[in-house]
Amino acid sequence: MIQRIQTLYLLLAAVVSGGLIFVFHLWITEEGPHVFAKDNITFLALFLISTLLSLVSIFMYKNRKFQFVLGRLNIILNFILLGLFVYQSLNVSGETAVSEKGIGMLLPIVSIVLLALANKAIKKDEELVKSVDRLR
Repeated sequence: MIQRIQTLYLLLAAVVSGGLIFVFHLWITEEGPHVFAKDNITFLALFLISTLLSLVSIFMYKNRKFQFVLGRLNIILNFILLGLFVYQSLNVSGETAVSEKGIGMLLPIVSIVLLALANKAIKKDEELVKSVDRLR
């Protein structure tokens, strides 16, 4: 069952959370250097936990209920990460810490969309299995 569409969604979510954080910057400080997720241990840890949850969820295809729960936990984790980004960009000091926002702040949104699509496909598979079990 690894060839299912939810595996593709989960793999894309893992690539977004684990790979693209090193490509896209989160923001640019007023001194000029780009700030990536690897520069802040909290953001890096949350992104890597999200990646790990997506990868573990891929291989839990025999237990669809647990796979669905892992997807929901991952969505909650990405909402927390998004909330941290909003707090960081709207902090009290204003423009002193963050000069320009980067596209890396949108990565949790992309990951949330992919995880929601994966959960929808997992739920659809679970309903299909239940309907087949009723016919037996």
